[in-house]
Parts: sequence; C-alpha cells; structure tokens
Amino acid sequence: MARFVVTFDSAEAQLRQQEAPELLSEHGLSAEHYFPRLGIAVVEAEAGQLEALSISCRERSRPMSFTPELTYYAISEPPGEGYADTEELTWGLQAIGIEAAQQAGLTGAGVRVAVLDTGVESEHPDFESRTLVAESFIEGQGPGDAHGHGTHCIGTACGPWQAQSGPGYGVAPGAEIYSGKVLGDDGSGSDTSILAGIDWALENGCQVISMSLGADVPQVQPAYVAAGRRALESGSLIIAAAGNNAARSAGNNGFVGAPANSPHIMAVAAVDSDLQIADFSARSSAEEGGEVNLAAPGVQVHSAWPGAEGHRSISGTSMAAPHAAGIAALLCEHSGVRGEQLWAALTDQAAALEHLDPEDVGAGLARVPE
Repeated sequence: MARFVVTFDSAEAQLRQQEAPELLSEHGLSAEHYFPRLGIAVVEAEAGQLEALSISCRERSRPMSFTPELTYYAISEPPGEGYADTEELTWGLQAIGIEAAQQAGLTGAGVRVAVLDTGVESEHPDFESRTLVAESFIEGQGPGDAHGHGTHCIGTACGPWQAQSGPGYGVAPGAEIYSGKVLGDDGSGSDTSILAGIDWALENGCQVISMSLGADVPQVQPAYVAAGRRALESGSLIIAAAGNNAARSAGNNGFVGAPANSPHIMAVAAVDSDLQIADFSARSSAEEGGEVNLAAPGVQVHSAWPGAEGHRSISGTSMAAPHAAGIAALLCEHSGVRGEQLWAALTDQAAALEHLDPEDVGAGLARVPE
C-alpha cells in the first residue's frame, strides 16, 4: 500500500464535492483527506485499485488522475554592487519601486494574503497590531515557526515599511496575513498538508496565496494543475518559487519544479542586487506550465526571523515569490483585479530585463503599480 493523490478534474462542482467520495467508496477506497473546493483526495491504496477507478471514471466521462504523494521542501539557499540595503529600505523594496506605493498610500489594505510555509512567529514585534490568522496542517505541530523560513517569507510579503529595528522590508504592510503551516519544523511537508493549506486559503477568501516550497521533479502534478485552476476560478492567484535546483556557474540551468510548474500557478525566479539571475534560480523547462513567469529579488534578502535574532538575510527563489505576492496584494487594492486578471496585471506591470533571457526571468522584474 502507498499514498496517492487522486485528482477529479471535472468542471462540475457536484462531482468534486459529492460524487468523488462516492466513486472512491465504490472501489473500496476512502479518502484520508478530501479537499472539496479542489476536488482532490489523498488515499492509501494499491496502484491496481486506482487503475480500476480510473477506468470506471473514464467510462462515465469523469476525468480522474492519480500520482504518488510527494515530499516538498522550503526553497532557500545558504547565505552586487547595484542596489544595497539602506537604513530606510531593503534593496529588494527599492528594486521593485516601493516608493510608488508609499506615495500613493497603497499598503494592501483589505487584501488577504496566505503564506503557506513553516508557520509564523506571531509574537514578532514587527507583526503586532496586524490582522494575523494562523493554522497548522502538520500533525502534532502548532502554527508557530520553529524553522524560520515561514516568518521570513511572511515578512517579505507583508512586513512593515518601518521596522522595529533595521530597514523596512515588507511589500504590503496593510494586508491581512493568513499563515498556513504546511511544512513542518524540519522544513518539509507533503501534498496532503500543502493541498489542505490551499483549500483553507480559498475557504477564507485569500486573494493571494504565496508558496515558497517545491519538489525537484520536472513532471507537472495534476493535483496542482487542478488546484491552480480552482484558485483562479475563485478569484485567487497562487504564486510559487520557481526552484533552486540550478548551479549556473557549473553549467546547470535547472528546471522549474512542482508545484510552480503548474500552468495555473505563477512561477517566480530570483535576481540579485545587480538584477542578474541568481546562480541557483531555475530556468524554464519544456514541460507545459514549466515556464518562469516573473522575477523578483531573491539574494541576501533581509526580513523577519523568529526568536531573539529578530531579522536575518537569506537567499532563494523562496524570497522572490513573496516579493511578487506582496505586489499582487498592492495590485488587488489598487485596481480590484483578481484571479486571471491579477496574473495579467502582474506580468504587464513587470519591468523588462533586456539583458537577461526570458527563459530565466519571464516577463521581467515584478514592479509596484504606478
């Protein structure tokens, strides 16, 4: 017996919410976890049982697919001359043009941003007086962040323009924060926890979902094709880290891994303070949906960190994705766009990086609306 992710990829809500569990039951299967908004179940089964279910669904014209459950990891790297942190702002906020948001008074107010990661240090002084909802989808662990990665990503997307100490580092300081702990204290999680987090974010009406996590597999996972599509249909946009599997200095350009390689999930690459592609940042792959869509700051990014340390600078496409998510929140507030229109607005607003290959940076550098 093994664990599989079963995707009922039908446009009919009734199938996703009612018929799917019945179809599983007919074949002696029960879902350990079922996410009705996504039409996705996680089951323990023999492959032969699922093959029989697949045949039955095909005979009924009910699209269904299944894949082994994967493990995903927080995407960060161990620790230029272009931009540099100042006393007021990080280099990343300068690069994306945060001054335009400050002048316009755009903060992401009224927009709900879900960050699905290792949790959050809710007692961090930079988050006091903020609307912050936290939930854990890791068995036996609360929503707190013993790892640090989640707090850092939340800080980048939604932290303050004026911090308790050091430069301002958050893109959308007025957004409502929804922290879904889908990666455990060791920085890893499963399809089950991640899909539960997406389902929860949609249930709570989050317009932006940021996921700085991934698995280094080039194959597109049907569950995230369906989840990304459901999110767009619900007026939400999932933004994910493209991946850190490149080693460009050694001649390896890498590839966009799951879940960012879903055609309905925006994949974000990382650039450094010289606006050059980061050595670790994954390049577009030939898989449908495996394109890099956008780039954002991702090298030596300063943000919040749990405990007495308070703040830390780390690198990764994990740091790039929440920059883009914060900008998405500003666009939501600025023009009211949602879902596919929000995707289009993010790419239309991007600044072309003509010295770089679009295979590496997509539409270009994510920028604040002007």
